[in-house]
Amino acid sequence: MIREPVVAGQFYPGVKEDVQKMIKYCYEHKYGPGTQLIKPRKKVFGIICPHAGYIYSGPTACHSYKSISSQNPELVIIIGPNHFGIGRDAATMINAKWRTPLGLVQVDSESAQEIEKKSKIIEIDNYSHSQDHSLEVQVPMLQSTLSNEFQILPIILLAQDLDTARDVGNAISEIAKKKNSIIVGSSDFTHYEENSFAHLQDKALIEPILEMDVERFYHVLKEKRVTACGFGAIASTIIACKNLGATKGELLSYATSGDVSGDTNSVVGYGAIKFV
Repeated sequence: MIREPVVAGQFYPGVKEDVQKMIKYCYEHKYGPGTQLIKPRKKVFGIICPHAGYIYSGPTACHSYKSISSQNPELVIIIGPNHFGIGRDAATMINAKWRTPLGLVQVDSESAQEIEKKSKIIEIDNYSHSQDHSLEVQVPMLQSTLSNEFQILPIILLAQDLDTARDVGNAISEIAKKKNSIIVGSSDFTHYEENSFAHLQDKALIEPILEMDVERFYHVLKEKRVTACGFGAIASTIIACKNLGATKGELLSYATSGDVSGDTNSVVGYGAIKFV
């Protein structure tokens, strides 16, 4: 089956040339990483990326993608939240290609079937993936950043509690050990708060992410009521990367929609983090 794009023409342009121009614009934006290539000193095991419209979150997301641009993974494992509440608690898919304006990307069905066996929670369910943008918006970024052909293992989470994150993170790391892989955790941070408050909330939540301390991450999330939508995806990514040998997270960039647009009354926070 072909998983058709649901937010092309909304979150990012619907035409190939326009997508390429938009991603170039995001790299060159004052909140973007620039286009000068820098060879990373350490292996990057995984990244955290936002998933809003490119005009707002693209410059931040490009920091994460630039950090993996020279790694050429054969498999990209993308985890994100299920915003629509449809389908299973945690779902992957098989026998599918994802279409974007930049072309088709093959789902790694073999890895999907294997992760379903290794996880108590992840099920194969194409319907869970039919409406959401959290994984989709990452694919054109990957297509434009990675020079090699790659497959994806999409995992969408309706359940985002700590037990689910542990199960999913441990299963992901088992798959990632077998192939040249990168893990992408898709999440925005604080939603619809005043800009300076969003910065404070997100700074508090990012600290345990950089320390890769999942228990404290959930504690801060609950105590401060931080409205990060993909908190389970972040936690799963931390757990998987830790299992693979990562020892710390590094904050590459943080900005809000208000920083980008100038409208600071009600913003969404975006963080770019890599695990090394």
